[in-house]
Amino acid sequence: MPGKTIGNVLLLVLTLLIACMWAFPIYWAVVTSIKPEQEVVAKTTFIPDVLNFSGYYYALFETKLPTWYLNSIVTSVTVTIVVILISVMCAYALSQIVFPGRKLLYGIILASFMVPSQALVISQFVLMHKLNLINTWGGIILPQLIVPVVVIVYKQFFDSVPKELREAAKLDGCGEFQILFKLYLPLNWGITTALAIITYIMAWNAFLWPFLVTNSDDMMTITVGITQTRDAFGVKYARDMAVAILAAMPVALAYLLFQKRVTQALMLSSGIKG
Repeated sequence: MPGKTIGNVLLLVLTLLIACMWAFPIYWAVVTSIKPEQEVVAKTTFIPDVLNFSGYYYALFETKLPTWYLNSIVTSVTVTIVVILISVMCAYALSQIVFPGRKLLYGIILASFMVPSQALVISQFVLMHKLNLINTWGGIILPQLIVPVVVIVYKQFFDSVPKELREAAKLDGCGEFQILFKLYLPLNWGITTALAIITYIMAWNAFLWPFLVTNSDDMMTITVGITQTRDAFGVKYARDMAVAILAAMPVALAYLLFQKRVTQALMLSSGIKG
């Protein structure tokens, strides 16, 4: 028993140390954002001598942060809704409906994991340019709508549903859409919620594609917009950190509120990729 107690104490101490190491960068970012700029540059302090919120005032009232927030919300919500709808219908068809080329289509979806998204950037940009979607919400949203892992997770769930449920529904006169949205989908609201949350976070954090497809401040998302806050007077560490904290706050709050669902989605996606 004493040996077990000592082991538990050591495990607790190790856990606390790891937690402190993880939390310290967040604490440092917050402290830096509320320091006067001269204090940030002149010396290293863990507690600011004077509280200064000018960086937050600058971010909220002297930049287009509200516009960038709106763009990120619109694009992230749209991407999440469309990805879930497309993926759930695709997965249901692959799982429950027999049609020519079904195995080939599923093999293509699996093979898409081997293609890095960066390799498609040039072709996607050319396509968006030909469609006159550069610097529009459509141009930001369309290339983010294909998320193969969501299709695969849904298909695996639909494969596990007893076939008798679908057969009974068809005997009652239900069509495929009714079976999907009134029978199969309500059975997996937990998975749907988890996938929706992780898709939203990924869309919110997207940087490379929104950066390439937007060229005006009014169409930038929050991840791109915060890169435009520097001026000709050099780096303003406190101000830039305040902008970054405000940009990350919605996702951080969403993660804290739905932590279990996000963890579930990450486990599902990592399990599929493995």
